[in-house]
Amino acid sequence: MKRVILSGGGTGGHIYPAITIARELSKLDDVEFLFVGTPNGMESRIIPKEGYKFASIPAYGLKRSFTLKNLSILMTTAGSLFKARSILKHFHPDVVIGTGGYVCGPILMAAALSHIPTLIQEQNVIPGITNKILSHVVDTIALGYEDAKVRFPRPEKCIYTGNPIRPDIIEAKREESRRELGISPDTFMVLITGGSRGARSINNAMAGVHAYFKNDDHLCLYHVTGTLEYDKIIEKVHADKEGRVGKAGRIIKYEYHMPRALAAADLIICRAGAVSLAELAARGLPAILIPYPYAAEDHQTFNARVFVAAGAARMIVDKYLTDKELIQDITYLKDTPAALHSMSDASAGLGRIHAGRDIARLALELAEKGSK
Repeated sequence: MKRVILSGGGTGGHIYPAITIARELSKLDDVEFLFVGTPNGMESRIIPKEGYKFASIPAYGLKRSFTLKNLSILMTTAGSLFKARSILKHFHPDVVIGTGGYVCGPILMAAALSHIPTLIQEQNVIPGITNKILSHVVDTIALGYEDAKVRFPRPEKCIYTGNPIRPDIIEAKREESRRELGISPDTFMVLITGGSRGARSINNAMAGVHAYFKNDDHLCLYHVTGTLEYDKIIEKVHADKEGRVGKAGRIIKYEYHMPRALAAADLIICRAGAVSLAELAARGLPAILIPYPYAAEDHQTFNARVFVAAGAARMIVDKYLTDKELIQDITYLKDTPAALHSMSDASAGLGRIHAGRDIARLALELAEKGSK
């Protein structure tokens, strides 16, 4: 039996890839898992619900410039390293995997210093500060984007795998999904989402889009507002009690079955987070991308540029986003099937549907080498 520690936290974009890798590892070998996260992060709630053992260590992010706060964080990190070494001593892992977030720092650093095989997974084109630091000491770096390789000081450690995605993203069937959502086969469906909490700029622009297309009975604007924006948008667009806006608009607060929505869609309007892009590429979905402007080192813009360069997406800078821009792009892609199909093919070409399996194999190879 192999013993594997996985660490990732802070956002779902770090947590769910770790879960996907764990599931792929279980398909390949008999594995005992321990997830390591922060005591109060999302991971402390999500991981136990998924049925995995969970251990916590305190971890905080360093600022990119010198601050007094960094001094206190470094002192806390020393304690975190001590706790991480204690976890390693009691669990005896064969390999330690990090999928991003500050919590990866102490446990991966402690593992490397203890000569335990280590792997980090970098999801973005622009690496996070924790992974940049860890890249000096870990054994292998699995890249979500090939373009990220040149941004690491030890590129020979890098292997392009793509980003892990949940199997149900690929398994969802278009016809069945549309039937469940009540969307006819000949309707052009646009999925709009700004993430679980919502994106104000996207929601505000969509108000004008709903007004423009409200009488189009061959179009469905499936608009997921996010939990914080729903009430305001419902009022702004004068939706009915079911969230309907004329013939085309459908507004919901939160999508609990995103694989179904992705399978049903012809086009998606969204941010450019690494996991979201991996999922839409797995479905071969064309996209209109509006990168989150406050992401660290503007990494979402760099992610989006990969899709734009491949012909898989159009990008609108957040501060220039208007309803007119979206109306123009939706109209063109709805009325120009050849352009839509070309974008779809390009999107599918960027998909790495076996990324989770490939990363799992890399981890097991490291574990085997470490045991010799």
